[in-house]
Amino acid sequence: SGPVQSRMQLPSGYGSYPPNYSAPSGHYSQVLNKAAASHLDNQYNTSYYPAYYSAPAQNVITPSVSTNVLNTQESQQLYNKTLPHTVGSAEGPIQRAISSASYLHTSAQQSYSAFGNHYSTSVSSSVASQGFPLNSDRYTMPVVSSAMYPNVSYPSAAAGNVYGQAFTSQSLPAVGQFKETNTFSNQSTSVPHSLQQHVPVGYNSTLTTISSAQSVEDNLSRNLTGSVVKVNNQINTGGIDSSQPVHSVSQSLPFTKPETVTSASSALVSSVRTPAPRLSSQPRSSPSVTQSLESSLQEGMQYGGYVNNQANSAPAPLSSSSDDEEEDEEDEEAAIDSSSTTSSASPVLNNYDALEGGGYSETRSVTSSPVPAAPVPQTSKASKPFGYGYPTLQPGYQNAAPPTTVQPSNPGHPPGFQHYPQQYPGVNQLSASLGGLSLQHSQQPESLRPVNLMQDRNILPVSSVPAPVPNLNSDLRKLNCSPDSFRCTLTNIPQTQALLNKAKLPLGLLLHPFRDLTQLPVITSSTIVRCRSCRTYINPFVSFIDQRRWKCNLCYRVNDVPEEFMYNPLTRSYGEPHKRPEVQNSTVEFIASSDYMLRPPQPAVYLFVLDVSHNAVEAGYLTIVCQSLLENLDKLPGDSRTRIGFITFDSTVHFYNLQEGLSQPQMLIVSDIDDIFLPTPDSLLVNLHESKELIKDLLNALPSMFTNTRETHSALGPALQAAFKLMSPTGGRISVFQTQLPSLGAGLLHSREDPNQRSSTKVVQHLGPATDFYKKLALDCSGQQTAVDLFLLSSQYSDLASLACMSKYSAGCIYYYPSFHRSHNPAQAEKLQKDLKRYLTRKIGFEAVMRIRCTKGLSIHTFHGNFFVRSTDLLSLANVNPDAGFAVQMSIEESLTDTSLVCFQTALLYTSSKGERRIRVHTLCLPVVSSLADVYAGADVQAVVCLLANMAVDRSVSSSLSDARDALVNAVVDSLAAYMSTASNLQQSVLIAPNSLKLFPLYILALLKQKAFRTGTSTRLDDRVYAMCQMKSQPLVHLMKMIHPNLYRIDKLIDESTIYVNDRVVPQPPLQKLSAEKLTREGAFLMDCGSIFYIWIGKNCDNNFIKDVLGYPNYASVPQKMTQLPEIDALSSERTQSFISWLRDSRPLSPVLQVIKDENPAKTDFFQHLIEDRTEAAFSYYEFLLNIQQQICK
Repeated sequence: SGPVQSRMQLPSGYGSYPPNYSAPSGHYSQVLNKAAASHLDNQYNTSYYPAYYSAPAQNVITPSVSTNVLNTQESQQLYNKTLPHTVGSAEGPIQRAISSASYLHTSAQQSYSAFGNHYSTSVSSSVASQGFPLNSDRYTMPVVSSAMYPNVSYPSAAAGNVYGQAFTSQSLPAVGQFKETNTFSNQSTSVPHSLQQHVPVGYNSTLTTISSAQSVEDNLSRNLTGSVVKVNNQINTGGIDSSQPVHSVSQSLPFTKPETVTSASSALVSSVRTPAPRLSSQPRSSPSVTQSLESSLQEGMQYGGYVNNQANSAPAPLSSSSDDEEEDEEDEEAAIDSSSTTSSASPVLNNYDALEGGGYSETRSVTSSPVPAAPVPQTSKASKPFGYGYPTLQPGYQNAAPPTTVQPSNPGHPPGFQHYPQQYPGVNQLSASLGGLSLQHSQQPESLRPVNLMQDRNILPVSSVPAPVPNLNSDLRKLNCSPDSFRCTLTNIPQTQALLNKAKLPLGLLLHPFRDLTQLPVITSSTIVRCRSCRTYINPFVSFIDQRRWKCNLCYRVNDVPEEFMYNPLTRSYGEPHKRPEVQNSTVEFIASSDYMLRPPQPAVYLFVLDVSHNAVEAGYLTIVCQSLLENLDKLPGDSRTRIGFITFDSTVHFYNLQEGLSQPQMLIVSDIDDIFLPTPDSLLVNLHESKELIKDLLNALPSMFTNTRETHSALGPALQAAFKLMSPTGGRISVFQTQLPSLGAGLLHSREDPNQRSSTKVVQHLGPATDFYKKLALDCSGQQTAVDLFLLSSQYSDLASLACMSKYSAGCIYYYPSFHRSHNPAQAEKLQKDLKRYLTRKIGFEAVMRIRCTKGLSIHTFHGNFFVRSTDLLSLANVNPDAGFAVQMSIEESLTDTSLVCFQTALLYTSSKGERRIRVHTLCLPVVSSLADVYAGADVQAVVCLLANMAVDRSVSSSLSDARDALVNAVVDSLAAYMSTASNLQQSVLIAPNSLKLFPLYILALLKQKAFRTGTSTRLDDRVYAMCQMKSQPLVHLMKMIHPNLYRIDKLIDESTIYVNDRVVPQPPLQKLSAEKLTREGAFLMDCGSIFYIWIGKNCDNNFIKDVLGYPNYASVPQKMTQLPEIDALSSERTQSFISWLRDSRPLSPVLQVIKDENPAKTDFFQHLIEDRTEAAFSYYEFLLNIQQQICK
């Protein structure tokens, strides 16, 4: 953490304003070092990289566009409405020159102010259309080609585009084997590229197509299966505190890092620009672009160059110093190779991709280990020391000689539990030790039990649906990552893409990487052990070959165990590296050294931008915000360097000088909103502790300062431009409070909603932004490590589709309070107050980057969430918070037949509010299966539904809402049809699903009736857009409550089936079907919809319950608008209050509570959540099953 100072002093490396600073004029985009914005057809297409950066061509791999002829006899049907797009390239960022023959680098620290453009790389991204395919038999996901850093998790010469991520919402043409239907598919087109930076198009962007070549889907499609990791958010105490164990590792032996020799010669790949495919009614072939790498690079460097694929016969380990051609391209989290597995130093790169990026390729290895390792005995290919979870080598690693079988004398041990010395197990023993990964020859598991959906109507479990447990042995299962943090749609990974396609299920991950944890091992060590090749962090699933070497579980490289890692701080013993906390916990957090910093850690900086127009004052939100800030000012995350500032706006922009020494705050008004500037830049952001009294004076005065205002206009855009200028030198968090449509200056908007179209069953328009202003501003903010959080408190249409961009692309959050009024809508006012308490005091991470790595053969191609994609697989998160969820889609690029396990690892590098650089690492291990039955047995239905929800949001914006709805239905039809096709002697009148997927149709029907996707029901446009934003950013556990609420009967809570939480008895009533048939006039029911609780009271409900719980003598006396339950000294009241409090505590934001009677207007909202019942515009659950059955039988 930074030094304690009596006065605020910017640490070395921070860009403070120069003494001769004069207020700049003009648009915000004219800030120093920013490239002029240019756009095509209203799409943002600008490069943020300075002109003096030349792309390192040797790290660019030009993939060939492979053909994949689908096995179909049907005619091709093209659904694309918009065409792929090639973004023009521009020069880009890092402050070092790179020649075509060698890297010239420097490790000098760069000043913070000059660092604003660290992200950019030249962009020439080919964007394949995003979305959900249109055919019924693939999960086609388009991809975006981009800079390919040699990350060993991906093959360098794979056909098609391995790295592409789809960020547009355009649909891809596809041909179905079953029939021509609209569904989410996995075929995508990739186009070669030069080193480039993505323009992170969210689910609102449609890029202009620049194209000349016509193409047919068969010739350009690649089968990519999308996947999402689901993560549950369990809110407990703050994530990292003094109560958590910190494992401090003392260094008992000196540890030196020899210099690394970098070769001047390297293979160059010319920048290739291929025309994007243009849709045509006539199929035409498209030329494929072949890879221009030398054959030696294609073969020897497929996974980081030379890998010791004959480790079993090597006399010494791969080792401590290597002559790497591309060692300069280190990874995201370690500019210096602090993994210590190789102990070689590398220069620090002045960009974040160098801190948490891919591995680097090697062509030669020189063995030179500080501690000699015992030679490995010569063994055959079949018994290679492949560790204890990976019995065979991946393609590209086998020896040329034919395999021979050697039976080892002892069985294998699970990773992390080996004892030395020992011999290495062969394939047979390893398979046996993995605990029966195949289900084919064992008794049929419960997850595969066939369920007749037409007959078995009571499929809903009595309690919450648990995450499926991967079919691993008990040791691995205990070590695996919690599904609350890391979850896969398939807990049994198919061996091949063909098998995945056959299952008709998406492959993806759902992440909740920064969630609050009660127990988190925090490791302090000068050595963070990582794979030399792919940069994977050591984890419980690596294999120790002996005490001195370990094998990476992602790329299979053999690495040295550094000397310091031999000491175990927990047992205070030496020589047991497999018992270290890093190898015993799948979720750990490292305290990073200066190697992981590009500048001194930034202080916590908070800027509040407040709407003070007449509409805002009338709503009364200012009082709540100022009061919450006063109550939580001392609880804001930070240290002695914490800074804070305030900006208010109506038709003008107001700044507040809070510099220490003033007797009262000074208000500075800038009325020229077309030429916004900072009047006194050095005194607008002040040290919280030094100016606390002035800050309190301002907060006490603000609510009354604008009481008599008549200003009805809102200059939100200029206020945000000023905020960006103010925050640029340091970065931090901007909190924007807005109550109406912006009407003045840059970013002004006009109403686009037609109230008459709210119930339309056809076209729902304006789901995308009306202007790219807010997206451009968000990207500028992201470039300066600043996130923008939006609080929209509006009673009228405010074009959230446009305003949301400021948070989507800056890694911010969106909070929406429709019909907000402090006195007329007290429930919303109470919700704002509770939400602000959580928002202001929760943990926060600054200047973060996140990367997901996976086992060789798997590929990530699409991301979902609020972030900026800095490179092919590096997510830039200016802020990260514990309530944010992410999802990724994946495909199987290479057959996994040579391995029994696959692993996924996510690494989040961030700066804590105390100024510490930390790395949180999660590792997930899953088995590989070869049969379709095993794939279905491991399906995680909730994760599948949440991933499809993310995909459907993109499809809604890029194509249409009706296309997204059709694709969701077809996802159910295709998967159940594929499952039923494997069964014999089925009658046409039955609809069978495996037990693992029995809830799939119900959840999809619930999704279709959710605000984001429903039709035929009056839905305000802002409400629909906010629901879509929630789909893209919520962790799985909260998203599932939005999709399928939980219904409980609460008038007869009993002590049976109770749990005890903090000495409190919490009843656990069983879940009820979401159907009116379950509601009785004699009962009372609680519906948990995630952000709102409904309590429905029957007309004949017991008066004792009404009296003891609601505080009224009878049903008739209960008021229409009741939003709180009184605390009454009665057993039924205590039970009800305890149960509701337990539900509230499990989520970050406080739900609103509404008591519903038959006469209550809110009754309509309550009954719309009964998704199993029929409505005027939607099927009942039984009708939906009939519809699915009819489509399958067509």
